[in-house]
Amino acid sequence: MTGKGSPVTATRNLGFVAAAATLLAAAPLSAIFERWTWLIQAAIAVTVVAGVAALTRLVRAPLWGQVLGMLGGLTLALAWLFPAGTELVAFLPTPGTFAHFGELLSASVVDMRSYGVKVPDTDPLLFVSVLGIGGVAVVVDVLAVGLRRPALAGLPMLAIYSVPVAVYVDSVPAVPFVVGAAGYLWLLVTDNVDRVRRFGRRFTGDGRDVDVWESSPLAAAGRRLAVVGVVLAVALPLAVPGMTGGLLNAVGAGTGTGSGNGQGGNPGRIDLFASLSGQLNQSEVYEMVTVTTTEPNPFYLRYGVADELRPDGFRVRNPTGRPVTRDLPDPTQRSGTGNGVERTRYQATVEVSKNLNMPLLPAYAEPVRTEELSGNWLYDPNQQVVFSNRENSRGKRYSFEYVRSTYTPTALRRAPSLPSDHPIRLQQTATPPVEQVDTLVADLVRGRSTDYDKVRAIYDHFSADNGFTYSLTTKGGTSGQDIVDFLNNKAGFCQQYAAAMAWLVRSAGIPARVAFGFTNGTGRTDEGYVLTNRNLHAWTEVYFDGMGWVPFDATPAYGVQGSTRSAWAPDTDAPEPAATEPGAPAAPDDSTPTPDAADPDAADADTDAGLAIGGNDPTRQAPVWPWWTAGALALLALLAAPALLRMALRRRRAARPAVTLAPATVDAGTGPAGEPGRPVTVVLDPDRARADAHAAWDELLDTLVDYRVRVDRTETPRATAERLVTEAVGEDASAATAVRLLGRAEELARYARTPLAGGELHPALRAVRGALATRTDRRTRLLAAVLPPSVLLRWRIALGNASSRLVARTGDARYRLLRWSPRRLLATRTGR
Repeated sequence: MTGKGSPVTATRNLGFVAAAATLLAAAPLSAIFERWTWLIQAAIAVTVVAGVAALTRLVRAPLWGQVLGMLGGLTLALAWLFPAGTELVAFLPTPGTFAHFGELLSASVVDMRSYGVKVPDTDPLLFVSVLGIGGVAVVVDVLAVGLRRPALAGLPMLAIYSVPVAVYVDSVPAVPFVVGAAGYLWLLVTDNVDRVRRFGRRFTGDGRDVDVWESSPLAAAGRRLAVVGVVLAVALPLAVPGMTGGLLNAVGAGTGTGSGNGQGGNPGRIDLFASLSGQLNQSEVYEMVTVTTTEPNPFYLRYGVADELRPDGFRVRNPTGRPVTRDLPDPTQRSGTGNGVERTRYQATVEVSKNLNMPLLPAYAEPVRTEELSGNWLYDPNQQVVFSNRENSRGKRYSFEYVRSTYTPTALRRAPSLPSDHPIRLQQTATPPVEQVDTLVADLVRGRSTDYDKVRAIYDHFSADNGFTYSLTTKGGTSGQDIVDFLNNKAGFCQQYAAAMAWLVRSAGIPARVAFGFTNGTGRTDEGYVLTNRNLHAWTEVYFDGMGWVPFDATPAYGVQGSTRSAWAPDTDAPEPAATEPGAPAAPDDSTPTPDAADPDAADADTDAGLAIGGNDPTRQAPVWPWWTAGALALLALLAAPALLRMALRRRRAARPAVTLAPATVDAGTGPAGEPGRPVTVVLDPDRARADAHAAWDELLDTLVDYRVRVDRTETPRATAERLVTEAVGEDASAATAVRLLGRAEELARYARTPLAGGELHPALRAVRGALATRTDRRTRLLAAVLPPSVLLRWRIALGNASSRLVARTGDARYRLLRWSPRRLLATRTGR
């Protein structure tokens, strides 16, 4: 029969706390899933594991039986949550169930490559997550309950947290980590309370009864140390420059506020706007891409979009897609072909130089087939970008087929408006409330009935007739909003024009976004189009029902080298050319107007350097290698600290000044064969001799600890020396004599009036150390040199003493506070 406070009940409570702590430790997974299905399924699996563990302990099963029971319960839970069709008989898994599990594991690898965070609730990803959390629950239960090592349970909990850290494009938010840490601390507290219950009731020194939930000073100190560790883990990445990927790195995916260097990783880490702004005034030209295409007059080569509008501007969302090795969407099958819409297939080959290093690949819009690319590269049909979570574009060479769509204004006018509940309209028309923008858009679209006419009215607004000019030096404003400042100052470069037009189009209720890529540069050469950082560019794309995303470049053509215009979006600063065929692009405007004609900042007119992604400018970012070097040196210094301290202590003990010797001699005892020992000299300065003997004896004991030789502090020096001769030194006569000499010196220093001289003690120490090193294995010798156990033991003792002093002082302060509390004073006065 088990009572309320019985060990079985306490253990059962600890087991359920371990299960709850495991679920809390899984909180960071909320950062990578779109919904909470994973948590519900994981809670079911962990509950089954905890229930089975409680039942096996109730029948007093051995630990291995508990482990088998928990694994069986986890298997049943997985079979129920992820059934294999008709393979499940009477809720018991069959071989077909395990085959289904294998298929889910294989499919999870594909899904991991196909989706970027946040991921949808696919069965393979949910299965892997529940399997991992359930497995961690088994390990945590074994460590915390079976082995009573709850501190070690933090390691498998940390394994759960490492998953979102590894795959999340942004660093995992701090709140889920704090939740997981709270679960770990809860487990430690519960284990401490359970241990206290086993000792019965607790009392203070003055006889006061202590409640079982009132922590002991030692346990309280341990929890404080754990809290300090969590705080340091959170604060350290913020305190060390260049240390990223930690807990509170809030810059990255989805925010568009990353570093902008584009070095590998997920595309969401690249802040396309920030990189564009930082590279526009580059004086050096870098070749980035060489592209050949069968299209006579191609449009811009693109690689990224920003389609999430926030009060501070457009930001990049994380793309999701499927491998480019699979079939890609074919826009020629889309409705709307004909009647002013032409879609033609072309072939292109792209060669990326070493100066373009990012997880995005340049490609013309709407690719339908790729060559020479692995399954690590994915295609997002919504954003129309090719990206990877594992590779980067540097040095890549690949070919692809793509579809070029051209439209006539009449065809775009026929496109109906999207329904108000259409997903693209809901997502791509959301705009922050800005009164000046809304008023301007209302004036521009007044009287326009079709989406194209509204877009064209906004597009035509960014013209020289309305005062807009191209300039790399934008002026500040007093409105507090960049969009309003740009519309008032009417001067900027491609970034401002593309974002401003997309914002205004969205305010008109039409989906729009900002695209990034390359213009056609100086035109086609024998090698194709050779594109540099001067040709990087941003423009606007507008969505028309049945047509897809249609490009509009509102940036003044004279400011962009290799600018391309189209029949539906002509150059607003020049007479509209007569198109020879529907949708044919106008010839590139290579004749840049003079500064007096159009632009007061014409000195910057052709320097739209665009987005230089790659480490091209060494002065733009502080080098990271000094921090890595300093970290490596600090790590080496930390690892070498025990060995250096041991050497310093040995030298300090051996560097004592020589002792003045007296002519008297004393026998040091007999040798191992009965021969008389060497005489030792008695000194005139007994205090110095005693200090030398004690130092030599301490060095001998440290040496024994380093070489894993048993040390008994209760033995006399003579007994220790004789034991060492028998157990450690063996047949080495010189070492045996040295050990007896050290023991005799320490014995006389402790108990005799006249000690022995220390002049020959240090050579004796060297003889003993050499004999011990000869008789031990290589691993022991290596540890004695690199990580001396004597130093580590001294640190542990010092830490224990410091902790004891801290506990004593804390207890004393607590006692004084209780003694002088107002409640005790009030009770004393009442008694009077």
